[in-house]
Amino acid sequence: MIRLKFDELLSLSAIHARMNREKPMTVPSTRKDLMIVNMGPHHPSMHGVLRLIVTLDGEDVIDCEPILGYLHRGMEKIAENRTIIQYLPYVTRWDYLATMFTEAITVNAPEQLGNIQVPKRASYIRVIMLELSRIASHLLWLGPFMADIGAQTPFFYIFRERELIYDLFEAATGMRMMHNFFRIGGVAADLPHGWIDKCLDFCDYFLTGIAEYQKLITRNPIF
Repeated sequence: MIRLKFDELLSLSAIHARMNREKPMTVPSTRKDLMIVNMGPHHPSMHGVLRLIVTLDGEDVIDCEPILGYLHRGMEKIAENRTIIQYLPYVTRWDYLATMFTEAITVNAPEQLGNIQVPKRASYIRVIMLELSRIASHLLWLGPFMADIGAQTPFFYIFRERELIYDLFEAATGMRMMHNFFRIGGVAADLPHGWIDKCLDFCDYFLTGIAEYQKLITRNPIF
C-alpha cells in the first residue's frame, strides 16, 4: 500500500482543480435524436380512450399531441332510423357504468313532450334503480382510484359491494349491465317477488361497508 504525504495530497488536489478550470465538463445536446412515442389509444375498460403522440428529448417532453374521438360510435346517426323503443338498447351503452341514467333521459324527453303520466310504482322503481346505478358507478370510480394511488386493499372491498348491486340488477332486469329496463310511461317489468327484501338487506349491509371504507381510506397514511 502506497501512502502519500500531506503536501503531495495538496499538490494532487491543486492539479485536479486546475484541470477542471481548463476543461469544464459539458453535457452534449440530444436534440438531434428526438423520439416519438405513442401513448394509447387505450380500451374504454382501462383509463379512457385517449391517444397521446409524445415527442421526447431524453426524458423531457418536447411536444404532445392529444387525439380524441375513439369512443365515437355514430349513435346520433343510428337514432335517425330507429324508434324510441328500438333505440333504448343503444343508449344503455353510452355510459355502461351507469346505464340507468342514459335510459332515463331517453324516455323522459318523450314523456314530457307528450305529457305522459308515469304511475307512482313505476316512478319508485325508477328511483331505486337510478340510485343503485349511481352507487355502483361511484364505487367503480373509488376502487380504481384507490389502486392507482397505492391503496390496493380498498379496491377489493369496493368491488365486493359493487357485485352485490349487479346481482340486484340481474334479478330485476335479467342483465347485470346494459339493462334496457326503462320504457316510455314506466319500466319493462315489475320487480320480482322478494327483490325489495334483498335490496333492503343490501342497504343494511352496505352501511357496515362504509365503516370499513373509513378505516381503510380516511385513516390511510396515503391521505
